Amino acid sequence: MKLSVHALALSLLLAGCTGLPPSFSYQAPPPQPEAASGYQEKPGWALRDYAVAAANPLATDAGRQVLAAGGSALDAAIAVQMVLGLVEPQSSGIGGGAFLMYYDGKQVRAYDGRETAPAAADETLFLDADGTPLPFNQAVVGGRSVGVPGAVAMLELAHREHGTLPWADLFQPAIRLAEQGFAISPRLYTQLESDAFLRQDPVAAAYFYQPDGSPYPVGHVLQNRPYAVVLRHIAAQGSAALHRGEIAEAIVAKVRGHATNPGQMTLADLAGYRPKQREPLCSDYDARGREYVLCGFPPPSSGAIAVGQILGILGHTGAAGLPLQRTDDGEPLPSPQWLHLYTEASRLAFADRAKYIGDPDFVSPPGGHWSSMLAPDYLAARAGLIGERSMKTAEPGRPGAMQVSLGVPVAQPEYGTSHISIIDREGRALSMTTTIEAQFGSRQMVNPYGTDTGGFLLNNELTDFNFAPNDAAGLPTANRVQPGKRPRSSMSPTLVFDKPSGQVLVSGGSPGGALIIHYTAKTLYGMLNWGMNAQTAINLPNFGALGAPTLLEDNRFPAETLDWLRARDHELTEMDMTSGLQAIGRTDQGWFGGADPRREGVVMGE
Repeated sequence: MKLSVHALALSLLLAGCTGLPPSFSYQAPPPQPEAASGYQEKPGWALRDYAVAAANPLATDAGRQVLAAGGSALDAAIAVQMVLGLVEPQSSGIGGGAFLMYYDGKQVRAYDGRETAPAAADETLFLDADGTPLPFNQAVVGGRSVGVPGAVAMLELAHREHGTLPWADLFQPAIRLAEQGFAISPRLYTQLESDAFLRQDPVAAAYFYQPDGSPYPVGHVLQNRPYAVVLRHIAAQGSAALHRGEIAEAIVAKVRGHATNPGQMTLADLAGYRPKQREPLCSDYDARGREYVLCGFPPPSSGAIAVGQILGILGHTGAAGLPLQRTDDGEPLPSPQWLHLYTEASRLAFADRAKYIGDPDFVSPPGGHWSSMLAPDYLAARAGLIGERSMKTAEPGRPGAMQVSLGVPVAQPEYGTSHISIIDREGRALSMTTTIEAQFGSRQMVNPYGTDTGGFLLNNELTDFNFAPNDAAGLPTANRVQPGKRPRSSMSPTLVFDKPSGQVLVSGGSPGGALIIHYTAKTLYGMLNWGMNAQTAINLPNFGALGAPTLLEDNRFPAETLDWLRARDHELTEMDMTSGLQAIGRTDQGWFGGADPRREGVVMGE
């Protein structure tokens, strides 16, 4: 017999009272107004001892309190993630995955909590009966797109090695806020209002929407008791509570039971999930006469390779000698000449990304190691392909000596995610990008208990695989669906070090689908090459190229820049480019943190 939510919460609370008093006690902050979902100028935050940057003030504050209690950066990230799953459910949560970069003061580690394809999934997963790829939204909404979640298991693995406070204590903030309620933020309201699919799920509709189908308004207090009970289970039992037993059964029932688009996940898939520790991908980088080491996440993320290639290719051009321009208000602005070089470098990097990068347990790197794609001679050769006019479409290079028999897939959408950057008082540094992929993931909400409203959302991460397994020539693609495989990602959690001293200098990253790569590269270039602080670099207009069009953030570039680029054959697309950058940089006095003015994030610390 299933306990009610209230009875089960009480039993778990009483069980927890038999142990030692917790060393961390969370205090819920008073309600604070948030800016409308749009663009709000932020000053940046100067801090002395430690800093937390996250996408929502409640999540940031939870991490701050953990650090104040003596917790490690890893401890703080767990508290932040659990609160984000409550207050920013459209972007990440326990039903998704994450990549985590961690520096413990001596060594950099990379923890892979990426979702995996169920054992029954194969190359035809996103093909219709005629072998044609499904329309994207038809593939996303329902159980078909749900990968086996990995964020909680990965955080548990990392906590065993780097945690300072007890695992269970770190769930206090999210449990307290879920039970007492939190105010709907402007950004969450905006996304609830605009989403065309979330209302179709009865569990999500009952939680997020009023009887007339409109979302609860900004400031409405949402309680999520089922989520609190799930977190109490995970706090007491670890990730096993999510991957086995009643909660796992509810996940599988939700995935397989969708009326029109069921998935193939089984209890064995959930029980068999294993997070991985991978070798960080680090590369040298020189800027303004200073030597750095950039450390990012290796495949199945494409972020570190693509960011490293873009910055490395630019280093073999005249980009460093091009001065910044200024707006009429005195704000810094990349010149059109620099944007030309940057977007051409991007096209070259994304061509390599499409062909070569996939789950390393299924795909071998060119040249025997992923660092072949970042070799200075190779990047210099790629830079030599940049001319005075836009190439529009780039071809992949040959970073290894041997020809690789892989196809080049058709581009498809990528979405979602949230980013967390943390530096603790011991100088331990964390950069974690966390995701359920699209806005509200697969639009499937799990409530294991059937009482009260709420629960947690499931990811649609499998749509990060290529829908068509082969290219036009019939060659298999590196990122095709295979059983147990992890889909390629653009997440780019990054740590930057001073090469001579080994001192950590920067933690940064962003959400934004494939554009994550550009948002992160922009911020790193601004901080390292243009000498900006984290906030000024984040504030720079966004730009990039995934293929032929040159993408520019809408209404952020003057007409002279647009005219110059068009005269060099650039096909321009002005669009909203809603990054969610978080970054923390070292200063002579301590740290300076920045949060993206395009979202609701803040930086806190001491």
